[in-house]
Amino acid sequence: MSERSTGEILKEIFSARQRGNTYLELIGGEPTIRKDIVKLIKFARELRYSTIMLATNGRAFSSPGFAEKLIEAGLNSIIFSIHGHTPALHDFLTQTPGSFVQLKKGIKKVKNAVKKSGKKNILLGSNTTIVKQNYRALPEIGKFIYGLGLKNAEFIFVDPNHGGAKTFFHKLVPKISQAAPYIHKCLDIGEKNGIAHWHIRYIPLCFFQDYLDRISEISEIEAFSNTEHIAPDFYSPNAVKSRQAIGRIKPEKCKKCKLYNKCEGIWKEYLKYYGSGELKPIH
Repeated sequence: MSERSTGEILKEIFSARQRGNTYLELIGGEPTIRKDIVKLIKFARELRYSTIMLATNGRAFSSPGFAEKLIEAGLNSIIFSIHGHTPALHDFLTQTPGSFVQLKKGIKKVKNAVKKSGKKNILLGSNTTIVKQNYRALPEIGKFIYGLGLKNAEFIFVDPNHGGAKTFFHKLVPKISQAAPYIHKCLDIGEKNGIAHWHIRYIPLCFFQDYLDRISEISEIEAFSNTEHIAPDFYSPNAVKSRQAIGRIKPEKCKKCKLYNKCEGIWKEYLKYYGSGELKPIH
């Protein structure tokens, strides 16, 4: 699939701003490999987007001057993808030898560039995809992220409706009931240290009734009532409603749960393989 041209993306950024959007996310693939990334960020700043966020594997930021260039252009939120707390685990999941070392170097350079810029409104955070290979290490991954000084973290249960997780479901997708205790311990790190945004995403609430203030979907509905998602192969005018309607489902047994109206349910592909036996409605 061919990627969008610079002109196409500039037009989309402009159109979204005209519709009243003020929060822009540049996600991938890997947006830092685009030669026009500085131009895109500058254009968004000129249009007065309040938040210009980039999700990245962090590797490009290890290059001299790259962090300074993007921050100067107007980038004010960077989310690093961190899938392991060791080179062996992270590199295995990224399938890129040396990516862990580059990521750590990139984060260090970004923090130095932020300090050098004197800007106070730059948010640095992380996202971690939860799969079979790393769910038992989530408490250690959480400690590692906290140790990096990142105070905004998302732990994302893998989406098996698409991509590699759909093709290799049993290789990559853990049972939620098995992963939940490790996720709890990871979330406790954010609670213990008073971090406001240290959240879990894409899970049924029956396993997390004591962590409702740590559920991304709940806080998302309150903060972002209408999130557009623009990709090379599709456009969704409301990503939250689209995810609820197309990607996830609440089995019949869930209707008796007191958290039914807050919960988005579970991935449809997950139910296809694992069923709903794990789910325990809260009464």
